[in-house]
Amino acid sequence: MTDTHKNDMADDAHANTPARPLEGLRVLEFSHTVMGPCAGLLLADLGADVVKIEPPGGDKTRQLTGFAAGFFATFNRNKRSLLLDLKKAEGREIIYELVADADIVLDNYGPTTMDRLGCGWQTLKSYNPGLVYLSLKGYLSGPWQSRAALDEVVQFQSGLAYMTGPPGQPLRAGASIIDILGAVFGVTGALAALRERDATGSGQRVDSALFESAAFLMAPHMTGSAATGTQVPPMPARVGAWGIYDVFNAADGTPLFIGVTSDPQWQRFCARFDLQDLLADDNLVNNAQRTAAREWLIPALSEFCSSVVYDDLLQGCIDADVSWSPVGRPEDLWQSEQLIETGGLIDVALATACASIADRTGVPGLPLSFGDNFKRSALHRQPPQAGQHSVEVLQQAGFDHDRIEALIRDKIIGQGKYEG
Repeated sequence: MTDTHKNDMADDAHANTPARPLEGLRVLEFSHTVMGPCAGLLLADLGADVVKIEPPGGDKTRQLTGFAAGFFATFNRNKRSLLLDLKKAEGREIIYELVADADIVLDNYGPTTMDRLGCGWQTLKSYNPGLVYLSLKGYLSGPWQSRAALDEVVQFQSGLAYMTGPPGQPLRAGASIIDILGAVFGVTGALAALRERDATGSGQRVDSALFESAAFLMAPHMTGSAATGTQVPPMPARVGAWGIYDVFNAADGTPLFIGVTSDPQWQRFCARFDLQDLLADDNLVNNAQRTAAREWLIPALSEFCSSVVYDDLLQGCIDADVSWSPVGRPEDLWQSEQLIETGGLIDVALATACASIADRTGVPGLPLSFGDNFKRSALHRQPPQAGQHSVEVLQQAGFDHDRIEALIRDKIIGQGKYEG
């Protein structure tokens, strides 16, 4: 038994009875960057056996730098890696054999890549009529279906960047929100197709796309525009739905978001901070009045908050039972008691995934729990080295020793550590 396999077993042994409702589901993943790997992650975290098919040299996501340096480690835990050359006929034959026992194939390569490699939907379904083929692309079928797309591109196309930035300064959201949303929609569709397969015995292709996912987010703004007959302004310039829903600076300049969204909250807030003049003002009794008075009310509250020590301002909001939040940064999540005490942080090894100055880090797990005991998904495999499970996967598929050795010798499959 290899040391790596021992480590995998150790990871399993130390899992805190994780929820694995998709155990027994077999998935082949052809993907890179965020959208496809995130879809595979959702399935893997929930217990599916996800085999990531990597090209010779490994998934190039491993080599990304800058803000993308953590992509591979984030989205590839709980998977196995098979390093395979699909440009060779022998490599494609391996896929045809593996797909015969697969439930889902997911693909987020360019619009025609899998077809050119001989592993598209039309080909693979002939080897497994019950297969669900999840295609994750930039656009659904239509005039734009052949275009390449990126998360940031569709944020600008859909109006999301316009809504996020100040007027005249469109700005992408601060996370790959569309890649992740497209993955969630895709997995939802794939699981629905599996449910339908239970009744019909037949698989089908399921498509999810970046642009349509971004467009879905714009629905409330579209209906708001239709309802008011006006063009919806960017969020920083919006006419708010609540009177107090803003960031205020305490005496030392530390910011705190405060939301007072109901009339009882307003009464408690004013009483707690002894704002008797505001509480007695007949023009501030209900939320609609407070919203109309924002032009002078928010500056007045800002002046008041700037006279209060941050800890006292925070405690007052807690006492008044209104909405509040410090202005956090991603790194603050490592100290989040909500994540720590509920098993919401997963300890992921970075060294197996990418070049890194750190060995391990905590990353948020799936935002789900199951059952009365609130079981969370957990880590049972670290992000794999490229080709780490090539031999194991083929052995389990019934390939004999001589055939596997020949595939290694002919460089159809690869195994071993990623060298960077």
